[in-house]
Formats: sequence, structure tokens, C-alpha cells
Amino acid sequence: MSVPLIQAALVGAYVVRQRLSGNRRFPLVLMMEPLFRCNLACAGCGKIDYPEPILRKRLSVEEALQSVDECGAPVVSIAGGEPLLHPEIDKITEGIIARRKFVYLCTNALLLEKRLDRFKPSPFFTWSVHLDGSREEHDHAVCQDGVYDRAVAAIRKAKERGFRVNINTTLFDGADPDRVAAFFDEVMAIGVDAMTVSPGYAYERAPDQAHFLNRRKTKELFRAVFQRGKGKKWRFSQSSLFLDFLAGNQTYRCSPWGNPTRNVFGWQRPCYLLGEGYAPSFKALMEETDWDAYGTGNYEKCADCMVHSGYEPTAVEDTISNPLKALVTSLRGPRTTGPMAPEINLDRQRPAQDVFSRHVADALERIEAEEPPRKRAGSRV
Repeated sequence: MSVPLIQAALVGAYVVRQRLSGNRRFPLVLMMEPLFRCNLACAGCGKIDYPEPILRKRLSVEEALQSVDECGAPVVSIAGGEPLLHPEIDKITEGIIARRKFVYLCTNALLLEKRLDRFKPSPFFTWSVHLDGSREEHDHAVCQDGVYDRAVAAIRKAKERGFRVNINTTLFDGADPDRVAAFFDEVMAIGVDAMTVSPGYAYERAPDQAHFLNRRKTKELFRAVFQRGKGKKWRFSQSSLFLDFLAGNQTYRCSPWGNPTRNVFGWQRPCYLLGEGYAPSFKALMEETDWDAYGTGNYEKCADCMVHSGYEPTAVEDTISNPLKALVTSLRGPRTTGPMAPEINLDRQRPAQDVFSRHVADALERIEAEEPPRKRAGSRV
């Protein structure tokens, strides 16, 4: 099964409780970034392009676990940067699992074999290894040779130790459907438990802005890929309706509150992809964010987005509301021919605002005020 039965049951029960309580907006997955530092410098990444004082910052164990308690989401995705660079990431993970939350620890796997002994297999724990294609495509995407082979070796070692392992793949403009399909066959043969797939997301500060997909190209690419997967046993750790959405068969609105982000700046408004302000608490994030100002059709920056962090929560809601539709879609797979669902009208979207740099400057001022001069002048941590 792509999603463990215990996870499907507990998350499903959580969603039903929220709906019975009359909650319109609630978190499904907490996206936690305990640090931004990474041991790679991928051209498509906007999470590592920060000044050195910010790259030195990291969430403490206490801050991380407090965020988990404050948010209450049943799933926690630990991203970064590279989380395995955090010296206490094992303690953070143990604390989350002790709360019976499902942890997906995202990693490029360069440090995975060295860190395996710090972790224990658990029904509540999954390694999520970034692989953006076969050897040539992945090494090109991460701008370093040999990373694919090291990641695959680490995946095999983790599986030998009894861990659940997923891969996380981002597809960019120019991806060849035949090569993507061959890659999916390849990772299934390696023995990964499931795959998470998403179109390339346009981080504002990513060095390479030329290869992000627009919505039309996203739908055409995923239709072509899913067509090549007919009859194959590809396992995805995503809802069938979200995959159907990627293939252009569902008209969904973004639910950015479904995957709130907590990082070294605070609670990021409005989502994992846009940093347009930071709230001091999860409560403030939910109550003070103008959610209607964001999403495709509402904001220019969101026009081309079809990313799981905003649309998977919408698909999960639809799954609970229409279980028969979800079951049929799961059995038949995403539809790859015929007309696409109507697109969201962009005529009334507000123009993009350049506010990200101001938040970085504000953060630097706070760090300058908080850190003693000797630490600010010291070497990297």
C-alpha cells in the first residue's frame, strides 16, 4: 500500500473530526524547516539563498516540538536545507514520533548512511529522499556528479535496516515523459515504498527561473507520464485525486493553510513557497493571514502553481467528501485523454509584490541584535 494503513486511518479520522467540529481551515501537514543550510547548491532551490547569519540559524529541539504541539497536524514533513546537518535532528524526530505524529524526513541522502544509527524504524517514520530523475538528470539538477549513486546506495542501506523509504521528485520544464516513466520504473525496482511527485515550484529567489512549469505544461507533462504508466504498479504517496488534478482533470483551489510552514523566521505566510511575512505563532498565522489574497486566480505569484503543498489538502478534502470518486480514480488511474477541467480565471488576480527582501533584512537586524559580536564574527556552525 502506498500510504501505510495506520497513517491513512489516523489522518482520515483527524480530518473527519475537524469537519465535524466545523473547522473550515485546519492543518494537514506541518512543513518544518529546522535550518536552511545545505550540502548541495541546486539551481532550482530557493531555500539556501540566504546570507551567512541566517544560514547559521536553526530551530532548537524545544522550538521544533513546541511548533508540532502548537500546530497539531497529524503529519510533519521535515525539510530544509538539509535536515541531517542539524546536530539534534534525531532528537527532534524522536520527539515528534513520541507524539504519534507521522514524520517524513526529507534528505538528499549524502549523509544518510552515516546518520542511520541515530534513527530507528517505526510505522510513524519515513525517509523521503530527493531524486529528480535518473543518474544524468538528477546529478544535473543538483549541480554535482555522483549524488544519484550515493543516494541510491543509501536508500538500499536504509531498506536493509527496515526503514520505510519514499522518493521525492520534482519535474521541471523540458522533462521527457519517456525518461520520467523509465525513472519511475527504476526506483520501483530499487524497492522504494512510494513516490511523491510535484511540478517545479517557482521559488522567488531560485537562481534558475527558466525551467519552472506553467499550469498548461504541467498538465500536459503529467498526462504524458501517467499514460506511460498505465498497467504498471507505480506507488505514489499522494491522493489519487491530487494526481488526477496534475493531469488536468480537477479544478481545485489552493488550500495554503493545509501545509503551514515553520522555519527559523517563524510561521511563514502564506505557504511553503511564498515568504510574504511571518507570524509569531500558529494561532496568529491562521487568524491574521488574509488567505483570500492568495492562490491561483487571486495573486499573480500563484498563477502557475499546482504544487502538493497547496493542492494536496484540497484533494484530501475532496476525497473525504466524495470517496466513491476517489476510489474510482484510484482504480483507473488519472485520466490522460479528453478535455481538461476548466481553468481558474486570472483576470482578477492582484499584481505580485516584491516583499521578500524586506523580510530577510528584518531577520538580519534581529540576528544582529540577538547574537553577541564574537559569535557573529565566528566561523560557520
